[in-house]
Amino acid sequence: MTRIRSSLKWLYPGMRVKRWLLLTPLGVLFVVVGVTLLTNMRIVDYLNSAAHVLAVETRLNLTEPRVYVPIAITATIAGLVLIFISIRQVIDSIASVISPTQKDRLADVIYQRRYLSHGHRIVVIGGGTGLSTMLRGLKEYTSNIVAVVTVSDDGGSSGMLQRQLGVLPPGDIRNCLVALADEETLMTELFQHRFMDAGEGLTGHSFGNLLIAAMTDITGDFEQAVKESSKVLAIRGRVLPSTTQHVILRGEMGDGALVDGETTIVSHPSPIKRINLVPGDAKPLQEVLDAIRLANAIIIGPGSVYTSIIPNLLVEGLADAVAKSDAVKVYVCNVMTQVGESDGFKASDHVRAVASHGGRKVFNYVLLNKEVPSIRLLEKYQSAGAELVVPDIDAIREMGYKPITGNFISQTQVVRHDPQKLAQAVLRLVMEKSFLPR
Repeated sequence: MTRIRSSLKWLYPGMRVKRWLLLTPLGVLFVVVGVTLLTNMRIVDYLNSAAHVLAVETRLNLTEPRVYVPIAITATIAGLVLIFISIRQVIDSIASVISPTQKDRLADVIYQRRYLSHGHRIVVIGGGTGLSTMLRGLKEYTSNIVAVVTVSDDGGSSGMLQRQLGVLPPGDIRNCLVALADEETLMTELFQHRFMDAGEGLTGHSFGNLLIAAMTDITGDFEQAVKESSKVLAIRGRVLPSTTQHVILRGEMGDGALVDGETTIVSHPSPIKRINLVPGDAKPLQEVLDAIRLANAIIIGPGSVYTSIIPNLLVEGLADAVAKSDAVKVYVCNVMTQVGESDGFKASDHVRAVASHGGRKVFNYVLLNKEVPSIRLLEKYQSAGAELVVPDIDAIREMGYKPITGNFISQTQVVRHDPQKLAQAVLRLVMEKSFLPR
């Protein structure tokens, strides 16, 4: 009864669909008449008597079949046009209310979403800006993306919210949500907006972090808060924390010191020897494990090797799940070294660090950039202590991995991967290995 009452609302005044809905039966009538005439059904016999009367007045032999053909074709075309106009106007009328900003490109949006829903299943593991870059490229080719994000950040707005409210650090989650947003709209800008000089309590926080923290307080669950925040941005894919347990990073440094916390580890004067997760038995989400099991491709990186990538692999059972997967598994090596974390690292050093912490072979391919940025940009980074990562292909091959080289950086004011080039390289590899969506 409720459904019938709801359906009748389409006939209410002001709905602006009745006039267009009425065109549909009229169009159907025209098509039926046209098709009937063309197929020479018995209705022609009934029309002959009327045609005979008209023939007396017009001196036309309307009973000849050739006379009915143009009439039938005209009626059929007219009917189809009326049906098309009716459906189009009804859709436009509804779309103008539900999604005014996308009304003019509704067909494009529907086609795109249907097409992307049949794309490859891809899991991307990491954190920081590197993961966002990868996601920004992949979302143009598939919406079957799962971003598995580290939750060990203790700096900036994320660190403050973690200490003050007890929520998991939302910063990397926020960046991934924005990267997977269906469109770069005002809402995505709002998510990234950071309050500056806003007084005590707000300064330094981004709006997106505050929203996720508030959503966690409302739902009582961080994972649910991320899902609800995803709906706000209408993202293509899913963003999942690698674990919902509160964890901290513990670094074993080159001088033998044990240092807790991502920020403290990176700022320590001695190089990082090994990273551990505290507690060491943090469990992954079942959704993460399921996504890995069903994936056609698993991408690790790019991102800070010790503080964005490795922490995910230290979550209990996650590295095992990746190792057991029959998906194409690729590690995307960083373009530049990171001060305090990967100083002096070649590509093989990055690979060795990730492999040793994973405890097993969690990838088979290594994506390496061989393009050199401009001298001006290199000097800018070198002045800050960063260097271009050397793609020592032979060393990586000797370690048992298959290097994939290419020009993968964007020619902008910063040296980082180009989202489109990364996505195309990954998808090309998946296609070559014939991993089709199951």
